[in-house]
Amino acid sequence: MSISLTILGCHSATPRVNAFPTSQYLEINNSHFLIDCGEGTQRQMRKYKVGFSKINHIFISHLHGDHFYGLVGLLSTYGMLNREKELHIYGPKGIKEVTLLQLKVSKSYAKYNMIFHELTSKKSELIFEDDKVSVKTIPLTHRVYTNGYLFTEKEKPRKLNMLNISGYPEIDKADFLNIKAGRDVVLSSGEIISNKALTLDPPKTLSFAFCSDTSYKPDIVPIIENADLLYHEATFLSDREDLAKKTKHATSKQAAEIAKAANVNQLVIGHYSGRYKDISLFKKEAQETFENTALAEPGKVFTV
Repeated sequence: MSISLTILGCHSATPRVNAFPTSQYLEINNSHFLIDCGEGTQRQMRKYKVGFSKINHIFISHLHGDHFYGLVGLLSTYGMLNREKELHIYGPKGIKEVTLLQLKVSKSYAKYNMIFHELTSKKSELIFEDDKVSVKTIPLTHRVYTNGYLFTEKEKPRKLNMLNISGYPEIDKADFLNIKAGRDVVLSSGEIISNKALTLDPPKTLSFAFCSDTSYKPDIVPIIENADLLYHEATFLSDREDLAKKTKHATSKQAAEIAKAANVNQLVIGHYSGRYKDISLFKKEAQETFENTALAEPGKVFTV
């Protein structure tokens, strides 16, 4: 089990020559997800060798252009590539209307089904689950309805403790599936051997929390508590906390305070305002509160 997060874009507002708006590619427990889809996402996917066909689920945090204006282009490309697998798109109410209108007017037809999951709840909710991963929303506070997303691995079956099992000659290979499924073993004598005595704990489940554009919001801490990896926006330094409050964004110090309160393992910050020429200042400020902080940069990969 592992997490691999590739940063495709991590800057705010308008794209520039070497600054792409928000988009991330997440691999978790052998599942593949695209999170946000700002302008240029397709180009970045090509550049950093992200497999287009692997992605079956796209999560959009909010309907500001720097987080979803690349979506219709990507969907059009899927059509030109003759994609046939259905594609699930999660995002705020309105994403279906705006996306399908663009595809209709441009006559961009596709063979595959697009299934939209429109979100309206202001409370955290489970929006996706299979046998590998679950995804919950992280309600955020921005100028428009916005959600972050918490991706969590599903716990794998317990492993056989062959050393302990060998101490019971009566236990046969035919019993192994039941033991893996969590069942106790009843010997012919009537003695019950507990499952924990015959198995080993599975590896710890891992989680990634994505907190897109948001003002400082401490009440998300219980949702993201103990996450292995947290991405949190940090549009401004503390010198412009007034502007952060006005525009409903966060500072790097505030992102670090969230990481510390939530006891996460590693913090990644991004969505830097273009007014700052030296992004290393964001890391320096955040590390005063939370040491294990890294900067999001296009092409950078974070693994757990």
